Amino acid sequence: MSAAGATYTVAVRALCEFTAKTGDLDLRFTPTPTAQEGIAGHALVASRRGDSYEKEVSLSGSFGPLRVRGRADGYDAQQNQLEEIKTFRGDLARMPDNHRQLHWAQLKMYGHLLCQARGLDQLRLALVYFDVGSQKETLIAEQADAEGLRLFYESHCSRFLAWAEQELAHRAQRDAELKALRFPHADFRPGQRQLAEAMYKASTRACTLLAQAPTGIGKTVGSLFPLLKASAEHKLDKVFFLAAKTSGRRMALDAVETIRSSAPLLPLRALELVARNTACEHPDKACHGESCPLARGFYDRLPAARSAALAVCAGSAAGASAAAPVLDKAAVRAIALAHQVCPYYLGAELARWADVVVGDYNYYFDISAMLYSLTLQNDWKISVLADEAHNMVSRARKMYSAELEHAGLRMLRKTAPETLKKPLDRVHRQWSALEKAQDGEYQVHAGLPEKIMGALQTAVTAIGEHYAEHPAYVDEDLQRFYFDAMGFARLAESYGQHSLFDVTVSGAGARINSVLCLRNIVPAPFLKPRFEAAHSTALFSATLSPWNYYCDTLGMPDDTAWIDVESPFIAEQLSVRLAGHISTRYQHRDRSLAPIAELMGEQYQRQPGNYLAFFSSFDYMEKAAALFAERHPAVPVWLQTRRMDEAGREQFLARFSADGSGIGFAVLGGSFGEGIDLPGARLIGAFIATLGLPQLNPVNEQIRLRMDAIFGSGYDYTYTYPGMQKVVQAAGRVIRTETDRGTVHLIDDRFARPEIQALLPSWWRID
Repeated sequence: MSAAGATYTVAVRALCEFTAKTGDLDLRFTPTPTAQEGIAGHALVASRRGDSYEKEVSLSGSFGPLRVRGRADGYDAQQNQLEEIKTFRGDLARMPDNHRQLHWAQLKMYGHLLCQARGLDQLRLALVYFDVGSQKETLIAEQADAEGLRLFYESHCSRFLAWAEQELAHRAQRDAELKALRFPHADFRPGQRQLAEAMYKASTRACTLLAQAPTGIGKTVGSLFPLLKASAEHKLDKVFFLAAKTSGRRMALDAVETIRSSAPLLPLRALELVARNTACEHPDKACHGESCPLARGFYDRLPAARSAALAVCAGSAAGASAAAPVLDKAAVRAIALAHQVCPYYLGAELARWADVVVGDYNYYFDISAMLYSLTLQNDWKISVLADEAHNMVSRARKMYSAELEHAGLRMLRKTAPETLKKPLDRVHRQWSALEKAQDGEYQVHAGLPEKIMGALQTAVTAIGEHYAEHPAYVDEDLQRFYFDAMGFARLAESYGQHSLFDVTVSGAGARINSVLCLRNIVPAPFLKPRFEAAHSTALFSATLSPWNYYCDTLGMPDDTAWIDVESPFIAEQLSVRLAGHISTRYQHRDRSLAPIAELMGEQYQRQPGNYLAFFSSFDYMEKAAALFAERHPAVPVWLQTRRMDEAGREQFLARFSADGSGIGFAVLGGSFGEGIDLPGARLIGAFIATLGLPQLNPVNEQIRLRMDAIFGSGYDYTYTYPGMQKVVQAAGRVIRTETDRGTVHLIDDRFARPEIQALLPSWWRID
């Protein structure tokens, strides 16, 4: 497929990282400035310049089909000096040479673009290294002529050009095949077409979509297919498919394979991103060339590994039988080891060149999200798909929350280097004062205590400077505290009504301990820029009701579209029975055990088979299981255990065989309340002995008060909606296909309330 006439746009930084990065991958622990410190450092350097100084100078140029663009940090016309500002902390002499080479490459590229734009014959180039600790500048300058800069620019563009032309050809062939792409199955399932059309329209309108779609309609294919079609029609660079769990990532990769198998000429590059700790081949080694063989010469071997990885996708499109259709964890690992490079960082590099990237929510929505950062740097036009999006509120809250424990600091003070004892002691004193003033075990503060926050920031700076001066120093406890404290301080910079600062105290006297928590309640302010950076975003799940709860808490745009996809199931498939004579409230739980055991026994006797029974806590579940087993000893029973590992979960699910029978007891909201698939006779019913309401405790009550202050619906936003979400998810395990039949018992008198029943699926009919 020809890409004649097409233009390939690349940022100066991205081009130089491609052409000028050489040598080892070196991630030896050296403290780097936070983003806030970097911004402040740039601003301070600019404030020291004269009136003729221009900040953030936008520049662009061409080289064949290449369009190179970027923003130089500053230009002083009076001195004819172009500056590239880099913030750092510590000893500049310890900066690796390949970092310095990359900085010079960027500056020289900007130098050519400036000379071209302003007709300059020569220019003074200055690398300005600003130490955020000492606030001092180190300026390294050289004089350059326009001709030399032109030759440098053309040399690097030439090295990138072959790759750019390959990418243009790939994009042209990809889009041509996507325009001709047909749905990979003979027909859409009921509800699947409605979902697909809503996804495509959201991309057409460039808006955000909330899609409530029942399990069993093929949501994954039904969302990926229309977005791939939109990639060609709407000129999208990439589609990010984000999942809450590993199983969700696997379903997305399977969907890509299904689409690819229906279009063998489609050169679609699909990549799975996995966590660093699961991708690491040498967890006992540090990430630098002197320790890890896969870091040694990483950037020298990267081009061959990168080309091999993308050839896998191209080979698959050409019909090569041995080629892997997707770059999943195993495929990336195999290529990385064949070229002796780190699998994790090869995957991170391949994200730049993939068409579909599959990963966890945190890759786009977290505070330091890689995909979000790359999107901004490269000005990508992207669409985001978030699967099982009912998890987004709780997951995003964790992303933007932080904790510090006093016990850890107490231990650290005994072993810390002498130069750090004073700043750590100051934190300890302020922390102890906070504990002494504590009113009860749990206390929310109206704002951030200035004294302890000041002490904490001083300690973070001191530890950072210590590591800068002693880069080989290893102390896991100190490093852990440093990272935790730095994250805490970073979130404190954006503290507001969306978060709580609370202190929880335990013990007394010499054994007293406390936990400081910056607890995010409403992720909206953090996620809003993520939605704005995407061309379109679609959040989908079987339980996204009421829609305003998700829009409010997640910060979704005002023009967010909402669709409730029609269910392929009918009321006759599911018998929903209400046990309104039983209360599962905490004070009534012991009284509820006997009637629940009787109800479960009657249902099992009436229709033997596999059932799941959900309870609000392990204690409640264990008591219910013990009484049921005592009264119905002939019925097989198995229980979810506390801290159950992967093998235990697999063993639990294996009991649900098509020809088996019995009752599995589980905790609502745990491993078996969602994300498991037990179709047909593997599961014929469920008992849900709870509304799933979060525990009534001081933390949740503070969340309720804050939600009420912000949205006016404190109780529903804190308790009702999250609880009923778990109920519907758990009940959704029973009916998985259009041929399934089953029974769900809702055990609690509150299920009879109209406002509660309004949150149940519309196709249910309660008997």
